[in-house]
Amino acid sequence: MKVIYNDGTVGECPKEEELHVIRHTAAHIMAQAIKRLYPNADFAYGPATEHGFYYDVDLGDTKLSDEDLGRIEKEMQKICKENLPIKSFILSREEAKKLMEERQEKYKLEHIDDLPEDAVISFYQQGEYIDMCVGPHLTYTKALKAFKITQQSGAYWKGDKNNKMLTRINGIAFASKDDLEAHLKLMEEAAKRDHRKIGREMELFMTSDYGPGFPFFLDRGLIVKNALIDYWRELHRREGYIEVSTPMILDRELWETSGHWDHYRDNMYTTKIDDNDFAIKPMNCPGGMLVYKSRPHSYRELPIRCGELGVVHRHELKGALHGLFRVRCFTQDDAHIFMTKEQIPSEIKGVVRLIDEVYKKFGFKYHVELSTRPEDSMGSDEDWEEATNGLRQALDEMGLEYAVNEGDGAFYGPKIDFHLEDSIGRTWQCGTIQLDFQLPQNFQAEYIDENSQPQRPIMIHRVVFGSIERFLGILIEHYAGKFPVWLAPVQVKVLPVSDKTLEYATEVYKAMTAAGIRCVLDDRNEKIGYKIREAQQVERVPYMLVLGAREAADHTVTVRNRDTGESETMSLEAFVEKTVRENKERIF
Repeated sequence: MKVIYNDGTVGECPKEEELHVIRHTAAHIMAQAIKRLYPNADFAYGPATEHGFYYDVDLGDTKLSDEDLGRIEKEMQKICKENLPIKSFILSREEAKKLMEERQEKYKLEHIDDLPEDAVISFYQQGEYIDMCVGPHLTYTKALKAFKITQQSGAYWKGDKNNKMLTRINGIAFASKDDLEAHLKLMEEAAKRDHRKIGREMELFMTSDYGPGFPFFLDRGLIVKNALIDYWRELHRREGYIEVSTPMILDRELWETSGHWDHYRDNMYTTKIDDNDFAIKPMNCPGGMLVYKSRPHSYRELPIRCGELGVVHRHELKGALHGLFRVRCFTQDDAHIFMTKEQIPSEIKGVVRLIDEVYKKFGFKYHVELSTRPEDSMGSDEDWEEATNGLRQALDEMGLEYAVNEGDGAFYGPKIDFHLEDSIGRTWQCGTIQLDFQLPQNFQAEYIDENSQPQRPIMIHRVVFGSIERFLGILIEHYAGKFPVWLAPVQVKVLPVSDKTLEYATEVYKAMTAAGIRCVLDDRNEKIGYKIREAQQVERVPYMLVLGAREAADHTVTVRNRDTGESETMSLEAFVEKTVRENKERIF
C-alpha cells in the first residue's frame, strides 16, 4: 500500500501500520465531508484509534441526527469517488498560524500555540480541504475503500471539562469491504450481548439519574456478585491470604503521604469532617499501609499477603459512564503483598499463576503487557529500574510472552497488565500486578531482618477481577447472560404443565431449595410453551423442569437444557445430585 509522508515522499507502508493509515485518512475525508455540509464547522482533533477513527468538531448550535450522520457518510463516498490526490507540505510556525488564521481554524491555532517556537509543522491537503497533521496518509481518496460512521457523542476540547463541549463523530475503516462486513457483524453480535440490555432483561442491576455512575444491584444480580466473591475468598484462603477491610473515608494527610493528593486529586471525592479535609478512597492501598504499620513485623512473617474487597470511588466524566464498565463506585478485589526484595520473583509468579487459574476457569484467553515508568511518577531512577527488572525477571522465568507498554505504569511503580479475550474476540484489561517501592518508603514501613536491623519491605498491589462490577459486565457479555449453573441467579425453574401437577411441582421445588439449589416455581396460569420461552430466552435459566402427569406418577423430572434445547427425563434424586455437584465444583 502506497502512502505519502509529511516530507512529500511516497513509499510502501509497513503491513502493521496499514490500518492506522487507512483510519487516519478516513478521519480527514470525514472532516472534508463535514466541512462541505457544514461550512462553519471548526475542527479540533481527528486521530485514528485502535478501533476506528473520530473527529472532534465544533458545530455551534447545530445538533446532528442519525440522518445527518448518513449524509456525512454519503458525502465521504462522493469524495472517495472524486479520487482526489492527497498531498503534503511543511510550513514554519508563523506560516502555519497565518494559514490557519486565513481559514478561521481557532482550535488549530490554539494547538499551534502549544507547540515549540521552532516547530516545523506539516499539513495534508485533498481538494479544498487542508488539515494540520504529521501523517502518513493514503495517496488518493479513492484508496479508502471500506468505512462507516458509527455514532456521535460529546467530548471536551483537550479533554478538559472546563472547556467547550464538542461533537465527537466516530467511524470505522478497514482495508476491504469483507473486513468491514465482518466487523459490522461483530458489532451486531456485541449489541445483542450488551450487558445493560441483558441486565435489564434478567433483572440483575439498574441505574438511576439520582446516582449517575453508581450502579444498584438487584437481588438476582447480587447473587451473581456474591458467587464471584465467594470464589475469590475460597482461592485466597487457599493461597495464604488474610482479608481486611479499611475505612472508606480517610484524612487528607494520608493521601498526601501516599502521593494521591498530588497525582490523583482530580479523580477523588472530598469532604470536610471537624473542619479537616477528608477524601473518599479511590484506592485501598493507603489503608492497607496503615494495617501493615499497626504492629511491628519480623522477616519471618514475610511475605504477608493481605486481601481486601474494598469499595472505592473515582470521579469519571458523565459522558464516559457506561453500564458496569465505567462507573464511579466499584468493588476492587485488591491484595497487597509485603515482602523482601529476594521474594519478588516468587511472589510475582504466585500471583500470575492465580490470575491464570481464574481466567482459565471462566474460559478466557489473555495476553500480557509490561507497563513502564510514566512521566508523572515518584521515586528514584534506581528504584524504578529495580522494580521493572523484577517484573521482567518473573515473566521471563515463567516463559510468558509479553509486550512492553512504555510509559503506562502507575505513578508509584511499573506493572503487569492482563488483557483477556472474550467469546467474540474483544479484549478487556482486568488483572494487574504493580510493584511498588514508593509507598513503603513514604509511610516508613519496616520489618526487622535476621540481624535485628530495620529494613524497608517491598509492596505488590494486585487485582484479579479488577473491578467486580466491571468483571460481571464482561461475564454477562462473554456468556450472553447464559451463566454456568454456579453463577446463575436462578439455577432451576420448575414448570408445572397444569394445575393438576402443581402439588408435585411444589414437592420438587421444596426438594430443590432444601438442597441449596436456587430454584423458582412458576405456578402462573400460563401456557407451558410461554413459560419455557421466558425461562430459556429471557431469564436464561440453565435448567427447566417440565412436570406433567407422567412425571408426577413416576416421581421423575423432565429436564430441558437451556443451551442445547434438548430434554431428558431422570429421577428427582439424580437431578438434585447432578445440580448440587455442578454448583459445588463450579463446573462449566
